[in-house]
Order: sequence, then C-alpha cells, then structure tokens
Amino acid sequence: MGTRIVGTGVYLPKEILTNFDLEKMVDTSDEWITTRTGIKERRIAKEESVVEMAKGASLEALESAKLNPEDIDLILVATLTPEKRFPSTACLLQAELGNKRGYAFDISAACSGFIYALEVADGLIKSGKVEKALVVGAEKLSETVDWSDRSTCVLFGDGAGAVVLERSEDESDILASKMFSDGSLWDILYADNCGYIKMKGRELFKVAVRNMEEACRKVLEEAGVSPEEVDLVVPHQANVRIINSLMERLGIPKERAFVNIDRYGNTSAASIPIALHEAVQEGRLKRGDLVLLTAMGGGLTWGATLLRY
Repeated sequence: MGTRIVGTGVYLPKEILTNFDLEKMVDTSDEWITTRTGIKERRIAKEESVVEMAKGASLEALESAKLNPEDIDLILVATLTPEKRFPSTACLLQAELGNKRGYAFDISAACSGFIYALEVADGLIKSGKVEKALVVGAEKLSETVDWSDRSTCVLFGDGAGAVVLERSEDESDILASKMFSDGSLWDILYADNCGYIKMKGRELFKVAVRNMEEACRKVLEEAGVSPEEVDLVVPHQANVRIINSLMERLGIPKERAFVNIDRYGNTSAASIPIALHEAVQEGRLKRGDLVLLTAMGGGLTWGATLLRY
C-alpha cells in the first residue's frame, strides 16, 4: 500500500509589496534585501483570510486531482497563523469546502509544518485508516511581523499551497522521510502570543544549513539514493544563501534547486507546497522524477522527505 500525490494547487494574494516599497517604510534598500536574502517582492493578503487562501489552494488541488471536497477523508492544515485560537483552521476549511465525511486538524511546526503534515497523512494512508487526504500549508505572516523592524519585515509574505494524496496499490510516491525537533533552541526563532516574529538570524543560518543537510542525507540513505540521482530539490524558501549553501554541501548542482523566494519571500509552511505546484506547472518536475523536500522552522523543527513524483 502506498501514497500517491494526485493534485497540487496554490493561492497567492494579488497585492505585491516590493523591496522598493519597503524602502519607503523602513531604513533598508532593494540591494541590501536582495543580496542577503534573494527576495525581490512578496504577496500581502490585505483582504483574504488564512482560511480563504487555504480554500483557494485546496479547490485548485482538488480540481487537478479530479476529486470533489466530499471525497476527502482527512484535512490537515500546517500554519503558524491560525484563523482563531480554536477551532482549528483545518475545521474552518472543512466547513468552507462543505466536507462532512472526514476529520480535520492543524499541524504547528512553523516552516517545517507542511512536511510534518505530509508525514502524518502518509502514515495514516499507509496504515489503511485514510484513503484520500488534503494537506495544506497556509500563512498570513504579514500580521505577525513588526513593519518597523527591518531585520524581519523584509523576509515574510502570505500565501497557501495544497496537495491531494490518495491511497495506491502501486509503489508509494513518498519513499522516505525524517522529522526532527530541538525545543532547547526555541528562542532562535519564535513569536509570543499576539506578538511579532523574533529571530536570531546568524545563529539560525548556521543551524538551518547543518540540520537540513543532515536530514537530507538520512532520507537519501534510507531510500538508497545518492545525491547525484536527485532530479529536483524543493527547499523551504527562507533565504537564497541557505539554499545555495545546502546544495553545495549536498554536492547537488544549485540549478537543481527550485527557487521562487524572489517573488514570494518566506511563506513558512506554505512555501514548499507553493514551490512544488509551480515546479509541476513549469515542467521542472515530471512524473518519475526524484524530488527532495526539506525545511527548517521555529521550534526548532526540521526534516526532509524524498518523493518519486
């Protein structure tokens, strides 16, 4: 029994905030932001809620899978910007989709949330308890940043991405996955209740590159795959320098990394599903390709997943 990815979708707000716009808001510059992060612009959800963005991405993923919302047995939403304290964003999404068949809950693992959720859904499908699952990463980070803090406000954006998973009698698309966390490092990246994101950038950079490399190597080893065999790496879009350093340490040409941080910034749990969808749409990811997903986020949490798409 295996897990197949049968659909992908995204929702991106129409409002674009460029680096030149930020120059008018804080003491920064397009050159400074681009050089240090690779970001040129990001999307800002001025009117859309987290649930509305999650719904938009979900409907596109369901359409590409040729399924209806009522076909889904499980809805998982990875988010650090929930719509309400409770109920979960997943339950609110379930109501918006008109799904009454399945069950729904949120995953809170910050930027690693989507691959955590993918791991949970894969396990439930392979156990025989779930047949079809909807896994969503959705974030409205524009509400969690201090727009007077130039060290953090330039980094984040809003959006949502979704995938539909289905039980298969054939070989699984999800070949291996490894998830990790270290709660003792929580203060490197965090936000208090109703507070702004706080980050120790230099420390996070070092930990992120080292731990993401370790996670990637562990899943490749488990699957019996060498780095040279990987067709595409879809990393969390946090910083282009982190991505380039990771690719160099893995010995994979950086051209095999899918990068869209320049257009969207860091969308936390939404970044990997957005990038995965765009990779499919642009023909960078084709059926049969080996694709490596990896992320690191607050917690600290991190991990990697290897797919045979």
